[in-house]
Amino acid sequence: MAFLRAVAGIVAAALVLGVAELVAVFTGSGSAPAYALGATVVDHTPDGIREWAISTFGTNDKAVLFVCMGIVAVVVAGIAGYFERPARPVGSVAFAIFGVVAAVIGTGRVGGFAGALPALIGTAAGILALRGLTRRIDDTSDARRSATEPAAPQLGAATTTSDVNGDESPVRADASIAGAGRRRVLGGIAATGVLALGAGLAGRLLGGARHDVTAERETVELPRATAPLPELAPDADLRVPGLTSYITPNSDFYRIDTALIVPQVSTDSWSLRIHGMVDQEITLTWDDLLCRTPVERLVTLACVSNPINSDLIGNARWLGYRLDELLAEARPHPDADMVLSHSKDGWTAGSPLSVLTDGRDALLAIGMNGEPLPVQHGYPARLVVPGLYGYVSATKWVTELEVTRFDAATAYWTRRGWSAQGPIKTGTRIDTPRGRGRIPQGRTVIAGVAWAQHRGVTGVEVQVDNGDWRPARLSTEVTVDTWRQWTYDWEATPGQHTLRARSIDTTGQPQTAVEQGVVPDGATGYPTLTIQVN
Repeated sequence: MAFLRAVAGIVAAALVLGVAELVAVFTGSGSAPAYALGATVVDHTPDGIREWAISTFGTNDKAVLFVCMGIVAVVVAGIAGYFERPARPVGSVAFAIFGVVAAVIGTGRVGGFAGALPALIGTAAGILALRGLTRRIDDTSDARRSATEPAAPQLGAATTTSDVNGDESPVRADASIAGAGRRRVLGGIAATGVLALGAGLAGRLLGGARHDVTAERETVELPRATAPLPELAPDADLRVPGLTSYITPNSDFYRIDTALIVPQVSTDSWSLRIHGMVDQEITLTWDDLLCRTPVERLVTLACVSNPINSDLIGNARWLGYRLDELLAEARPHPDADMVLSHSKDGWTAGSPLSVLTDGRDALLAIGMNGEPLPVQHGYPARLVVPGLYGYVSATKWVTELEVTRFDAATAYWTRRGWSAQGPIKTGTRIDTPRGRGRIPQGRTVIAGVAWAQHRGVTGVEVQVDNGDWRPARLSTEVTVDTWRQWTYDWEATPGQHTLRARSIDTTGQPQTAVEQGVVPDGATGYPTLTIQVN
């Protein structure tokens, strides 16, 4: 019965999460224990583990987190079920502790007692299920003991297994009762599992139907920009096999954020509040934006967690409204030096006020590559700031711009030890050939992308083994705020070779060779590949 006790604990825990998911339809998806606890794990994960997860799993890091949480939950629930007894409710106490912790976390993340309801109601349902299943298991265990350990015969009583009339003996009767009890246990476990699955699916479907803005997004008509971007020059995208395209498709654009549940923000409820150290507080609704004329700009965004030669960077065509104009209407105080942007999910980023108002194309973006922002990329509005890493600028699902000071407010990642200001460093990536690959001897095209946002790239150089640095061919520069493609023709000779690349920005400075990890303000060093030539 030990195995059945563990299974009972697991299905009871599943019922906790399923019922909580259903209740969270009415209290907010962020209050569901799985997501509230997961978000807390994300908030308190040490930088080393976090960066290892991003470099190892990339944009699948959240899925891996849920899988790990699920494994831990199964193990703990199984242990709780194993030790649960009607007279010794060890598992029930463990469930209750989980419920209280999850309720406190849910209250903090959602705000108000409503955030605690999913955990409390779900835990109550799970404890009732665990107690009931445990009682059935104990009753069945007692019957089995009676069946395998018959009572000693009374003096003068018959010792055969059936009486003179052929009726079933007490031994067989107890065995029959034990078998029926086992079927009741299995039926109870199956029923609890079905109920847990049904509640969870119902919660997911109802929550999606109630909050999902995908259908709304498909009906949004974006306003036309003043002077839409012209067609790209033919040499802006070199179209070399294996080379990343100049424009990154929305489906391929990297996504790194702390949101375990993608916020669902409707244009009907969205607003942007500009407040803090300003003379005139402003609140803009979606309709207010549509009364304004947006601009369209090409901007490359990069994540500070992008290791050398990795892909957490992308270039897109953004439609939006100039932040310097919006901030000017609020009239920031002269001593303000930071804008703390707030996301719908509570995340914050601190951007230098001087960067947002120095004339660069810093945008409140509503469109990406000719369509409304994808939901996972910030629909209906996000920030796009050339020259700053995303952790200090690229706030998705943005709802507030708080004008303040760096010595008065601290953003999400700054509180966790990252640099308060994150200008993007000059960088290069080798896209082709692939590292550790085998290629034939002869003419080989080495190609990649290079960036120095808001400064511009003036050159890329390639080194084979430890030879001289050789200039690569650059694509046409469209704007200093985007990356440039580059290619280099190499006569590959048999053997193993090491390839390196570096960029040079408009100041004449090549990117540094000093190797540094992503913490606290972005990785440095040359992209390096080892190639085997046959």
